[in-house]
Amino acid sequence: MPAKDRYSVPQRLLHWLVAILIFFNLLFPDGMNAWRHLIRNGRTPSPDDIASANVHAYAGIAILLLAIVRLAVRFSSNLPAMPDGQPAFLHYIARITHVLLYVLLFAMPLSGMAAYYLGIDTAAFVHAGPIKSLLWVVVVLHILGALIQHFYFRSDVLRRMTIG
Repeated sequence: MPAKDRYSVPQRLLHWLVAILIFFNLLFPDGMNAWRHLIRNGRTPSPDDIASANVHAYAGIAILLLAIVRLAVRFSSNLPAMPDGQPAFLHYIARITHVLLYVLLFAMPLSGMAAYYLGIDTAAFVHAGPIKSLLWVVVVLHILGALIQHFYFRSDVLRRMTIG
């Protein structure tokens, strides 16, 4: 497929919608944490506790569904070429980061659903521990990479994903 010079509007909208949902769930897990604490201590969650936990769960399910759509759009659309004038290892790091992001976009919601809906304690541990930590690291690397591309290498990578 021939490369183009920018991402499509659906690609950009999906990217930023998923980003907003990820940050929402990473920064505001309190409802789910409170629900989990009540369940682990044998207490009955109130309807407000359940509703608050459901917001977190529904955002995670939305991330999973949007990740599926993102992959479908990604494989059915042309992607912009990697920017010129950069060390080859940066392209390699970018690819690894994107693959890890996609893996985590599936692993995080799936482990969360296994914990919340099926009561699997190991899934809860993995979801709130190693996967969450790795997601933070990869998201920060992704953001740093975009900023380095924009400010140091003066590429149009950030512009292509924002205003097109």
